[in-house]
Amino acid sequence: MTRGIRNILNNQGNKDDLIAFILDKNLPVDEMEAANIADEILVHRPGQGFLTISNALQWRLQYTRVIDLAGQEEGLIAIYREN
Repeated sequence: MTRGIRNILNNQGNKDDLIAFILDKNLPVDEMEAANIADEILVHRPGQGFLTISNALQWRLQYTRVIDLAGQEEGLIAIYREN
């Protein structure tokens, strides 16, 4: 998700571009809240994130990636590791 947001910003995207992106990802927000989020993004550009919003069939892959990166990236802490 953050990669898409950062791509929009890198390509001189505007608030409407961000709103469309947010709504396209089917986040549980209405257009007004998407606009509020877009305003915040324009003021505070996000760093690259590691989690994504994904459907139930993909969640294991997404979280496994983050667990593998824990301890290697600043701010990622492993709170669970299977032995």
